[in-house]
Amino acid sequence: MCGFVGFTGRYENKKEIVARMAEKIAHRGPDMSGEYIDAMDDGIALGFRRLSILDLSEGGRQPMTSPDGNYVIVYNGEIYNFMELRRELEGRGYVFRTRCDTEVLLRGYEEYGGSIVDKLRGMFAFVIWDRREKTLFGARDIFGIKPFYYSKMSGGLIFGSEIKSFLEHPDFVKKLNARALRPYLTFQYSATEETFFEGVYKLPPAHCFTYRNGEFKLRRYYDVEFQPERAPFDEWVDRLDSAIRESVTSHKISDVKIGAFLSGGVDSSYITASMMPDTTFSVGFDYNKFDETNYAAELSDKLGIKNVRRMLTADECFAALPTIQYHMDEPQSNPSSVPLYFLAQLAAEQVTVVLSGEGSDEIFAGYEWYDEAPAMKKYKKLPPFVRRAAASAASRMGYFKGREFLIKCSGKPENYFIGQAMVFPENEAAQILRPEYRGGLTPHELTAPVYARVKDKTELEKKQYLDLNLWLPGDILLKADKMSMAHSLELRVPFLDKNVMEMARKIPSDYKINEKNTKYVLRQAANRILPDDWANREKIGFPVPIKFWLREDKYYNLTREYFNSPSASGFFDIGALNGLLEKHRSGEENNGRKIWTALTFLIWYKRFFEDN
Repeated sequence: MCGFVGFTGRYENKKEIVARMAEKIAHRGPDMSGEYIDAMDDGIALGFRRLSILDLSEGGRQPMTSPDGNYVIVYNGEIYNFMELRRELEGRGYVFRTRCDTEVLLRGYEEYGGSIVDKLRGMFAFVIWDRREKTLFGARDIFGIKPFYYSKMSGGLIFGSEIKSFLEHPDFVKKLNARALRPYLTFQYSATEETFFEGVYKLPPAHCFTYRNGEFKLRRYYDVEFQPERAPFDEWVDRLDSAIRESVTSHKISDVKIGAFLSGGVDSSYITASMMPDTTFSVGFDYNKFDETNYAAELSDKLGIKNVRRMLTADECFAALPTIQYHMDEPQSNPSSVPLYFLAQLAAEQVTVVLSGEGSDEIFAGYEWYDEAPAMKKYKKLPPFVRRAAASAASRMGYFKGREFLIKCSGKPENYFIGQAMVFPENEAAQILRPEYRGGLTPHELTAPVYARVKDKTELEKKQYLDLNLWLPGDILLKADKMSMAHSLELRVPFLDKNVMEMARKIPSDYKINEKNTKYVLRQAANRILPDDWANREKIGFPVPIKFWLREDKYYNLTREYFNSPSASGFFDIGALNGLLEKHRSGEENNGRKIWTALTFLIWYKRFFEDN
C-alpha cells in the first residue's frame, strides 16, 4: 500500500515541488520514497511513498520504469491475480526483474495498452506515463477501494492519492467549493464528483482516463449487470462459500504480518474464520449497547486466535476529530470513522496488513433499507398502477401522516431512496444554510443518472446499484482507506473482489432478502464455519454514542463554541444550529447526527482553511 502524486507542465523546480507533495502523504508509505522527473520541459513529474508489502527489497521501488525507458508507473494497491498475469506475459516473451505486482502492471500495459484494466483483479489506482507519445493513462479499481484525485489547471494536470498533497503545488489555488455543502448535509459525505476543493475531482470507480495535449478523456471500463440465475438455494450457498474462501486466500498474500478486524458481526466473523489469522483487533465504547468486543473476544477464543481489544473514551475521540478530518481530506460525518481511526492505530502496532468485512451489505443486501416492513408487503399486493397513482398524488401534497409510506410503496426507489445515509432532509439542509451555500445538486439530481442505468431492474437491485456507486465509494471505502493509511496500515476487503461480484450479481433477490433475514444466502454460507449466534446476529454496524456525548456539558460546550464561531456564521443560520443543539441537549429531540454533521464540517474547515 502506498501513495503517489504527480503533475504535468513546465516548471523549473519540478523535483522540489513533487518531493514536497509526496512528503504530505508520507503516512501512506513510510518505508521508501522516490521521484521521476521527465527530462522534457513539458514532461511529467511523479512522486511516490511506499509501504512495503510484497517484494520487500529495493526491487519494488517506484516510480518504476520499463526496460526501454519509455513507460513509467506509480501505483497504489494490490493486484491479486498478478502471478497469473505474469505467467501470461512470460509466455509472450517478457522477462521480469522483480517479484512485485507493480512490474506486472507496467509490462501488462506495454502489451495490452488501456485494456489491461479489464484483466485486473484487485484494488488499485495508478498512472502510467508514455514518454514517446507524451500521454498519461490512469485508472481506478471497479469498487473505488483506492482513492484518486485530479485537477485540471492552465499549466497541465495535477493528480494524487490525497488532496492535501495538491496544497504544495505552486499553481494550485485552495478554494472552498460552495456547491458541495448542501448535498453533504444530506448524504454525510462528499457526494459529487467535484470535491470540497473547487476544481478538484474524484476519478470515479471503474473508470480510466487518458490525458494528452491538455485533453482529458474519461471512460468507464466496468459495470455491474444484475442477471439472476435460478438454481437450488443450497447450490448458491456452496458457490458463495467457495468464492469467499478463495477470495480470502488471495487477499492473504503478503510478505509482512497480517491480521483481521473483528467486530462480532457476521461479515468480519466470516472473514476471520476463513482466514484464521494470528491476531484479531477490536474496539468499543464503555456505553450500554455500544460495545461488541465481547462477541469478538468470544469468537476469537473459540477459533483459538488472539484478540486485542481497546475501549475508547469520549475525550480521546473528540481530541482526535481534527486529525481524523485532516486525513479524510473532505468532511465526512459517518461517526464510525472515529472508532475506525483508533482500530487502525491499534492494529498498526502489531501488523502491517488487515482484512476487513466492508462491502458485504451492498453486494448481498444486508441493510434494513433494502427490506420491506410487513405493512409495506401487505400494501404492495395492490396493483402497481394504483400504488404509483397514490404515491404521485402524495408527493404533490404537503406533509401528512402516511405520506412517506405511500411514496416508498410506489415500487420506485428513484422517488425516495438516496442511499444508506440521509441526515438533513433536502428542505432542512437548504433552510439551515446561508443563501450563497444553497446551490449544488439536490439528492435526486445526484441519484437520477445512476438510477437511469438500471431503470429496468428490480427495486432491490436498484437500491444495491445506487449504493455500490455512491455510498460504498463515497463513504464506506473512503474512510476505510483514509483511516487505515493514517497509520500506515493496509486494509483489504475480500468481499469486494471482482470474482465475488461476478458471482453475486447472479444471485436471485429472494435468496438475498426474504422473510427469514437480510443477506440470507451469505449468512447460510457463513454458518458453514461460524456458530449460529454469529451467522445470524442482527446487524449493528459500528455504533458510536454521539447522542449521549452531545448531552454532556463538556462536549455540548465544545460544539456550541464551534456553532457560534465567525466561520459558522458564514455558512449557517447559527440560530437554527443552536436550536438543534438545545433541543437535543434537553432531550426534546434526537439531533445527534445533524449536529455531528455540521460540527464535522466546521472542524474540517478550520483544519484546512483557518489553521496553518
